[in-house]
Amino acid sequence: MKITFLGTGTSQGVPVIACPCKVCSSDDFRDKRLRCSVLVETKNGNFVIDTGPDFRQQMLREQVTKLDAVLYTHEHKDHTAGMDDIRAFNYFQEKHMEMFLTEQVENALRREFAYVFAEDKYPGIPLLNLNRITESPFKLLGMEIIPIPVSHYILPVFGYRIGNFCYITDAKYIDPKEFSKMRNLDVLVLNALRREKHVSHLTLDEALQIIDIVKPQKAYLTHLSHQMGLHEDISIELPPHVEIAYDGLKLEIIDQA
Repeated sequence: MKITFLGTGTSQGVPVIACPCKVCSSDDFRDKRLRCSVLVETKNGNFVIDTGPDFRQQMLREQVTKLDAVLYTHEHKDHTAGMDDIRAFNYFQEKHMEMFLTEQVENALRREFAYVFAEDKYPGIPLLNLNRITESPFKLLGMEIIPIPVSHYILPVFGYRIGNFCYITDAKYIDPKEFSKMRNLDVLVLNALRREKHVSHLTLDEALQIIDIVKPQKAYLTHLSHQMGLHEDISIELPPHVEIAYDGLKLEIIDQA
């Protein structure tokens, strides 16, 4: 299984529009962060987790020519706004896109993309095949996906365990009973917005505390804001098994089978 970080930034991305700070002005490519998403490539096909506002740019950058499914974490616009661009895959693949999402996310998409779900459909709109998911494990491209409920202030969000890989974004609180789903991981990806306290996101210290509890072989931090600081500066402060993810980073993870 191959993981590509399509975006590792928070809802505003980095650089932030009109911001003159040292992070937003950095020449280091690792400090340029599109909105959060990953591409998962398996022997049975490819899927993305979330389609943020930068989805089109991310697909072009990574030269993705085939996409079998989309898996959503939650309904916020920085994770769903690019959904319309899956119609390019509809056209070239000549089939509907498989969408895996909760009822809450589906309801939000029906509001935000009402034209997609209209009874009289306009030509050329995205073609979707909706697969409703709950907290129960499910199959996607032959792989077992284990949802991990987390709280994003008061909004429910799903993280996902896929084999020995776990991806959690937009978490502020994870119930300790969910930690059992996060044991014996090769790789844990966890959000860490900034150093200072935030109402709906884990801080750097909070993320490190969770990593220390579940003890993955390797952990990567994502969903970073410009307030976190420069990639180079943060990296030297972290334990050896923890790294800051960056856009375009690729990981190879051995499948369990």
